[in-house]
Amino acid sequence: MVLLVIDTQNAITNSQLHNFKGFVSNVEQIIKAARENNVEVIYARHDDGPGSELTRGTWGYDIFDKFAPLEGDKIIDKRFNSAFKETPLLNHLKQKEEKDLIAVGLQTDYCIDATIKCGFEHGFRIIVPTDANTTVNNDFLNASETYRYYNDFIWNGRYAECTSLEETLERMRIPG
Repeated sequence: MVLLVIDTQNAITNSQLHNFKGFVSNVEQIIKAARENNVEVIYARHDDGPGSELTRGTWGYDIFDKFAPLEGDKIIDKRFNSAFKETPLLNHLKQKEEKDLIAVGLQTDYCIDATIKCGFEHGFRIIVPTDANTTVNNDFLNASETYRYYNDFIWNGRYAECTSLEETLERMRIPG
């Protein structure tokens, strides 16, 4: 099992996100539990290129402090919505013979969605914990509706298993 923390970067991890406080609390708990149970934590960072708030080398590009990687954590830089497209993620997971991924981060309707669907296509079992992904309002749906649409309708039982925080934490626990 691997925990994939997607695009939790300073420029976009802020109070405009749906259920921001709940999201931060849940992701903190999941990262903590992963570390306590020897579940690898892999970070994906999105690079929109020069002139963007998500430009490599800027404050906005860095991982949000409350989710900060530890020395030795794998960080994958990406240019596309999917954390799999043109990154070393797939090869890394195949070398480790991993099949189960826990996906958390930003944004529900962009990089989380693309990564979940791509991971599914590559044969991974994707676990999506409650309130561990989020987004902002868009021109068609408010952030709460978008969250519910993807988590409750699009992903669950099709591309992923959407589970409670407690169930996700329990699955990470080392037996015995």
